[in-house]
Amino acid sequence: MNKSVDIIIPTYRPDETVVYLIKKLLKQTYPIHEIHIIDTETGIFPKELKNLSDKIRISKIKPEQFDHGGTRHEGAMQSHADIIVYMTQDAMPVNEYLIEELVKAFDNEKIAAAYARQLPNSKCNVIERYTRAFNYPEQSRIKSMEDLETLGIKTYFCSDVCAAYRKSVYESLGGFEEKTIFNEDMIMAAKIIQSGGLVKYVAEAKVIHSHNYNCKQQFQRNFDLAVSQVEHPEVFQNIKSESEGMRLVKNTMIYLIKIKKPWLIIKLISQSGFKYMGYCLGRKYSQLPMWLIKKCTMNQRYW
Repeated sequence: MNKSVDIIIPTYRPDETVVYLIKKLLKQTYPIHEIHIIDTETGIFPKELKNLSDKIRISKIKPEQFDHGGTRHEGAMQSHADIIVYMTQDAMPVNEYLIEELVKAFDNEKIAAAYARQLPNSKCNVIERYTRAFNYPEQSRIKSMEDLETLGIKTYFCSDVCAAYRKSVYESLGGFEEKTIFNEDMIMAAKIIQSGGLVKYVAEAKVIHSHNYNCKQQFQRNFDLAVSQVEHPEVFQNIKSESEGMRLVKNTMIYLIKIKKPWLIIKLISQSGFKYMGYCLGRKYSQLPMWLIKKCTMNQRYW
């Protein structure tokens, strides 16, 4: 029996790119029951989105109501599908097989989450392009508690840029945290794995998604990353992420030398320094005054 699938997409100031995304989702080989767009009201919303298909449902929330975990969880609680797929508005399916490839993962009854491979867009810089390849390799992988010793924190890695969850397991584990600065996906993946379930990285399911963050944005993102880790010691207390960050920096340096662009190492070191400073400050956020926290964070409304 085919598993029913709902797709949940939080949006903020959606544009024609979102219209194109929905059109691509409607052409997927695997049948989609519903595409639920949860839009943060700003007065900007393409009229065309409302008329594309009767499979589209649109909900509106106030800006102050949005939460990375809570908003997505609310969408899940309104779904009756077997599989919930979360996407971000800037993730674009590479082909019509994205949902089919994700759903295949759930043929294994122990798999409770599956996430897609993220490929860089045409405007992606060299360093970020390599980071995408580092975090999203060509080979699929199933992750369990047994991988903690070798993979460390990456055992729990999962990305709601494009990720699918078995609804029954999602509900049994309490769903996403309803107030989280971000990282709701990794926290859920950790719950799944710690409860004996499996998470699959599906390299055959592909979306185009990347960012060219500047140093300030890298600082802020890693500040928020550290905050999420401190707030969830049950997941992150005994696992360090700094070693994985160092491995990425070293491998990127080697890559830049290999492609004969060693001058980019200066940019890499600068970006990495801002990432590390943001991360270190985020680890100590409880000791910082609120005015400084709001300078450091990417998610103002969380505070």
